[in-house]
Amino acid sequence: MAIDFNRFRLRSFLDKLVAQGECVVHDAPIDLIDVAGRLEAVPQAVWFKSAGGAELAGNVMGSRRRLALAFGVDEADLPHVLRERGGTEIPPTEVSSGEAPVHQVIKLGDEADLCALPVHLQHELDGAPYISASIDYARDPSTGGTNLGCRRMMLRGRQAAGVDLNAPSDLRAIYQAAHKRGERVEVAYAVGSHPIDFLAATFSSRASDELGLNGALRGSSVPVVRCKTIDVCVPADAEYVLEGYLDVAGFSEAEGPYGEYLGYYGHVKRNPVFHLTAITHRADAVFQTVTIGGPQLGRTDTAQLVAAKTESTIWMSLLQAVREPVAVCCTASCGGMYNVRVSLRQRYPGEARNAIAAVFGSVADIKHVFVVDEDIDVFDDGQIDWAMATRFQADRDIVIGEGFRAVPIDPSLEGRRVGAKAGFDCTKPLGAAAAASYTVPTPPRLPMSAHAGVLAALAAGPATFIELMAAGRSRDGRDVVRALDPLYAAGRIGRADDGRYQLLTEGTQNAINR
Repeated sequence: MAIDFNRFRLRSFLDKLVAQGECVVHDAPIDLIDVAGRLEAVPQAVWFKSAGGAELAGNVMGSRRRLALAFGVDEADLPHVLRERGGTEIPPTEVSSGEAPVHQVIKLGDEADLCALPVHLQHELDGAPYISASIDYARDPSTGGTNLGCRRMMLRGRQAAGVDLNAPSDLRAIYQAAHKRGERVEVAYAVGSHPIDFLAATFSSRASDELGLNGALRGSSVPVVRCKTIDVCVPADAEYVLEGYLDVAGFSEAEGPYGEYLGYYGHVKRNPVFHLTAITHRADAVFQTVTIGGPQLGRTDTAQLVAAKTESTIWMSLLQAVREPVAVCCTASCGGMYNVRVSLRQRYPGEARNAIAAVFGSVADIKHVFVVDEDIDVFDDGQIDWAMATRFQADRDIVIGEGFRAVPIDPSLEGRRVGAKAGFDCTKPLGAAAAASYTVPTPPRLPMSAHAGVLAALAAGPATFIELMAAGRSRDGRDVVRALDPLYAAGRIGRADDGRYQLLTEGTQNAINR
């Protein structure tokens, strides 16, 4: 069967975003120094037709809607699709170099030049221009399969770049093991990829070959091609691929500073050096940059990707801790993992605390967990604010834990390697749903009534005002008030503790008078 090499390519997805009003096309040539400002200025993706002499796209994944569009589903269905596909594998399909669109243009040796690519300075104090939209592909010697990840690359020359390997990751472990053996690590970076490929690269996976997870998320086998200068397979439908290796010198390169995913600058780090051996790309390739950090954190590529990944990870932990989780939301505005909202259908006392404990242990970066009932939409800031205001008492409903492993990039840690976490139980007391104090006011809906008139309804027992309207076949209400008026005058009508109207007997009248 013929392979559709355009179905999951970046250019095809950009066309889709333009049609949906989710992408701004910038036709006029633009200097690379101005790219970041243009990306910051609008909430949509931006497609530059000429930036630094090439086509460049940015902020492609900067909203949940755009991630959902990548899967062809509504936003509400995105978590379900990720969970459903994320637990399976579809093995890749290897194709020849002649078939692979990413091998339409091949530059080897000195012809391969990182500085010929439209790599821009993303933040004012960054150490150099960064390739930020790179997905790395490396062979894992322990499994024989391909490992995927997302890594930034700071240009340091025509054929060298610093690669961030400080954070715990499979590639870091692969590199450290190779470094002990005195071996370099061959690695390829795809730049210009479909959003699904980015999600596959960020997901935690136990797959022996993570290209299988990539295929599962696509719902289709990934066509891969063997690189020209290294023994690594990469998606044949990518826009660009940078081939090379991480040298044996270890964490030797001064890399950074850089505007990080939490919205602040990270410190200068020591990282390995990547050496370029080849660049391959499509004839009409679109280079890519992702938005990271800045004042509009919630609409950056990185925050949206991290949020989607974190939600899936948390869901799996919740399934083991509580009987019925309903939804999980990690707000992108916190970087995608620091503040987590969970809704659940409570079955037993203590389930909210169990949920908090499960989330604490699921992802190291999580700091705050808000647990609400199933009637709260965790994606609605206003409803979360309301639940916090009306269902939470600080002396009773807060859970604080200390000494958890933390990620030092959080400036509030002040350099420490461990930190605190807090859980907020914003659920109603179990069994309190029927209480008037927890009943949410809604517009009136006239019920059916078996009674013929207001008096008949009252004679049958206490009734709410809308039940009296139904009995009197009233769609107005004022006529019911008129019917009650003489009953008040005669002392024959009263109110129960719950507010319902009731006819008074002589005994109840005497009790009221006393």
